[in-house]
Amino acid sequence: MPKTGSSIKRKRNARRCAKRLPTGPHGGVELLLIQPVEHLGKQGEVVEVRPGYANNYLLPQGLATFASEHHKRMIEKHRARLAEIQKARMASFRELADMLGQQSITIEANANDDGHLYGSVGAPEIVAGLKRANITITNDQVRLDGPIKELGLYTIKIHLAQEVEGELKVWVVPSVEDDREPTPSPAASS
Repeated sequence: MPKTGSSIKRKRNARRCAKRLPTGPHGGVELLLIQPVEHLGKQGEVVEVRPGYANNYLLPQGLATFASEHHKRMIEKHRARLAEIQKARMASFRELADMLGQQSITIEANANDDGHLYGSVGAPEIVAGLKRANITITNDQVRLDGPIKELGLYTIKIHLAQEVEGELKVWVVPSVEDDREPTPSPAASS
């Protein structure tokens, strides 16, 4: 039996409907980004793109999926959970900043009689001093204006998070040398 024109049209329409993507308010295709895409958006954002870009690049590469109501609800729940986690992290950073403000560390360094250090004190020495006090931070969190090259008391900023900074008092003192009296040699007593 030969196929009629109407049955062919129905099959084409059925294929076209199967490929139909959810459209956004501006007539483009609404997609949910699975991974960040440069110049388009971050992971979890709902974006509107042209159908060709969606069909030929974003969907085949696995960078996006259809922005169904189910996916949007899942993302909102995930964002709420992430916000709670971020809030808890910020509270712990503020607590650590308060603890740093009450803390002071002492760093011994070799210095001459005028108080100038032979080397310098930098972020690694400050991190090591805090580690001895059971506080763990990284070198890049220590904010120094420059290396410390003299003995004295310094107030150092510790950058913990985007909006959280603590201050730490650092004492740079001369290294303790052997305080024993030299024994006189037999030649010196004669």
